[in-house]
Formats: sequence, structure tokens, C-alpha cells
Amino acid sequence: MTESVSPPRTDLIRLSAREMARQIAAGSITSAELIDAHIRRIEEVNPRLNAVVVPVFAHARAQAAAADEARRRGEPLGPLHGVPVTVKECFHVAGTPATEGVGRFADEIMSADSPLVERLRRAGAIVLGKTNLPQLMLIHETENPVYGRTNNPWNLERSPGGSSGGEAAIIAAGGSPLGLANDLGGSIRQPAHSCGICGIKPTTLRLTNAGTRDNLHGLEAIRPQPGPLARRVEDLVLALQVLNASDPEMIDLEIAPVPLRDPAEVRIKNLRIGMWTNDRFFAASGALRRAVAEAADVLRGLGAHVEQFVPPDIPLAVELFFALASADGAADAARLLGRSPRDRRINRLITLCRLPAWVRAIMRGGLQAIGQPRTAQLIASIGKRSADEYWQLSAARVHYAQRFFAAWNAARLDAVICPPHALPALRHGSTEQLATAASYCYWANLLGVPAGVVPATRVRSGEESDRPTSRDIVDRAASRVEAESAGLPVGVQVAAKPWREDVVLAVMAALESHFESQSDFPRTPV
Repeated sequence: MTESVSPPRTDLIRLSAREMARQIAAGSITSAELIDAHIRRIEEVNPRLNAVVVPVFAHARAQAAAADEARRRGEPLGPLHGVPVTVKECFHVAGTPATEGVGRFADEIMSADSPLVERLRRAGAIVLGKTNLPQLMLIHETENPVYGRTNNPWNLERSPGGSSGGEAAIIAAGGSPLGLANDLGGSIRQPAHSCGICGIKPTTLRLTNAGTRDNLHGLEAIRPQPGPLARRVEDLVLALQVLNASDPEMIDLEIAPVPLRDPAEVRIKNLRIGMWTNDRFFAASGALRRAVAEAADVLRGLGAHVEQFVPPDIPLAVELFFALASADGAADAARLLGRSPRDRRINRLITLCRLPAWVRAIMRGGLQAIGQPRTAQLIASIGKRSADEYWQLSAARVHYAQRFFAAWNAARLDAVICPPHALPALRHGSTEQLATAASYCYWANLLGVPAGVVPATRVRSGEESDRPTSRDIVDRAASRVEAESAGLPVGVQVAAKPWREDVVLAVMAALESHFESQSDFPRTPV
């Protein structure tokens, strides 16, 4: 029997963050009790997960005592007063490093919180620790030479995803109700799906990147976007309200002062929703197709108009994403790494990006000739570009976005639903062949639209794989991931037009209400 993390032993760690705050304010529980329960849960599961890599437990306990004293004095309480949270390691938290898995940054201690961490604290949240991520946040697995590998609480032989895999793993395991993460190419959504929790990537420019150990410096065409992970959609709503709070004295060219709308005002019955289960680039597993089809039926039952939608040219979206992200020839990654130990996958990526264009052209031809079309496309997409070529790529991204939105508007859609990834939680070490399986993520980053993932179901016995036999190493790697995947969690992705996080969250909440009543809902790792 595959080893997994056992269910939690106390009801405290399964409350929503909103309910925790309510009970603290009412005096039903204390922050000290809550913080201690979560620390004990982390200490129980973390030896197997390796999710929380920078604990700050003593400080958290001291803050909890102060929070309880503030309540006893009758002081005003914030919306997260006394509630534990965790933070992805790349964000600055005073007194801790922000290494991104790069050894040379391990002794560099941050003197101040990032603006988003500061907003969480102002709302009363108490940081328990920082969570693991892949080196430079560049792959959909969570492992690096500084902190090691993080395991999925549903199956320790699987990855929790990346790059926010540590955050998703500890939330799923009951060590934290709410976390701060970020997403450049699925880094919130793919871990949420892999671990059976909720997450949302807001609209690009919604939240600041200030106070983050960043990579891909100067890449303006695609920008990482911070966002929350949680077990409940209601907690994503609460977290976004806190994180979106403005700082009038702060000048930040990376954020747009667009008001956050209330999901409670969205009427599902008034929505037109597009759906797809196959992006015509990378076939999704049967359980993912089933989850999206069931989600469509649920929304139809609530009065929404749901229709099939064909996303424009996803192969081009994948090509543009990798071309833009590697246009510097991995110079920024190499500069950040310096002489620090390198994850083998990151080192391979840097090596490929540095190959001359003529070498990559030969490789592409050879790969196509032996039946490896997606690997051939990936090799052709990545690599150093001139300034002119980068400008042309940036223009191509804008044209692609215009084309996508034209199709969206022609169908008069308010939102779309689709798989968040082609596969359930990946096996450790499988991302070298399966970067293109995240084609269901990349398009939303190119367009800059808000996109979230809500847990829906688990892979059922007998539906693990219907992928045809192939000589393509990518398809074979996908089949190996699908093998013995029964029981793994599966999510549904919801996206909407720019600045309409309210629509995303309202649809996610409606789906959550249905799916959580089903017997195979991924409620806790078992």
C-alpha cells in the first residue's frame, strides 16, 4: 500500500480561515490554541512532506499570545486576527532568507516583510513559516539543492507540483489553512490541483511583486502574479480582499488600482460559460475530462449557459510562453545561480537555452523525424533572441491575446472552465519530459486573465489512463504518471475576463458546493 500522510487528529486544523477568525473574535477558541494545533500538525507531517522549510514557531507562538491579549483588551480585530498562515519561500519575511533554492542566498536574511506579507500581518494573520519551492521557481515539481524535495500528502511517491508545491502540500495536510504563493506559468493552479485544494492567480498587475526574490528580471511580456492558496473558496475571497488593500503612499508601477468586486454579487444563472476538455495539444487524462464535464452539468443545473469553446491555437500559446521566458538564453538564471549547486533540471534547461539556433534547428528536425513532435517544438521555442526578435515575440503575444479575446467575445462568454493540467499529480522526476503537459495553464498567463482551481474529485479505479500506445517519449511519460494514479485529487480550472476575479470565485464556490457533497471529493489525504 502506498504510504500517505494520515488524516488530522483535531477539528481545529480543518476549520476555514474565516471560521478561525470568527471563533477567535467570539472567544470560542484562542489564537494560542490554534497556532499550537497547527505547529503540532506541521511537526507531525513535515518529516514526510518537507513542505515547511523555514519554521518560525517561537515567533508565531509569541504573536498568538499577543493576539489573545489584544482581544481581551477589546482592541479592534482584523479579518485574520490570530489566524495562522504560511508563505512561499520566495517572499520576503523579516528575519528569514528568501533563497529560491539557490545556495548563495541562504545566509542573506531579509530585514523587512514584503508588502503582501505586511498586509497579511496588518489583518492579524500569524506567519508559521515559509514553504518549499523548486530552484528559481522554473519547474512544476518542488525540489532544490538548499531544502531538498517536497512530497505530495496524498501519495509520497508523487510531487505536490510547483512552483508553490510546498505551500499546497502543507495546506492540504492541515498544517496551514491559508498561504501566499505566486504564478508565472501555473505555479498556483497546478499545485492546487495536485494536492486537492483551492488557489487563484489574479489578473496580471492586480497584486504587487515587490518584496519577492524574483527571477526572469526584465521579462515584461509575462509577469508572475501573487495569489492565495487555501482549502476553501471563501478563504481565497477573504485573502484577496486583504492582499488587494492599497497603500496610498506606495508607488508601484506593477499594480493597477482596479477595485476588487464582490463574488457574492455574481449570479451564476446569468453567466455564459465556455468549456473544453481537450486543448488539441496535450490530451488530458480521463479523470480531468470527467471533472470538467461534471462541472459543466452543475453550472447548467444552476441556470448558466454552458457551451463548448475551442481555445485558439494552444500550440502557439505554448511556443510563445517558452520563447518569451527563455529569450535571454537563461542568462538571468545563470547569473542568479552563480557557483551555487544546480538542480539537474535547471542545469539542463540552461544548457538547452544556450545552444546555438542552428544546433536547435538540427535537433528539432531529428526529433520530428523520430516521432517526438512536442519535444521538437519545445527545443525550437527556447533559446536566446536578439532585441528585435524579442520585440517580435512580444508583439506576437499581444496578437495572440487579441485573437483569443476576439473568439471569447464572439461567443459572448463571461468565463471558461477546463482542466488545470493534462495529468494528475506527477511522479517525482517526471517534469523533464512533461513541461508541455501544463499547456492548460500557460494560456492564462499569456493573456493575464484571472484563473483559479477548485478541487472536484479523485481519479477512479479503471479510469487512470486511456492514452494510446505511442513512441513519443512525452506520451510515454504521461502514461507512467497516469499508471497507479487512482485516488489522486483532481481539480477544475475556472478563468474569466481581466479584473473579474469575482466571476472566477463565484463559479468556483458554486462548483465547490456541489463537489464537496460527493463521496470522492478530495477532502483530506488518506
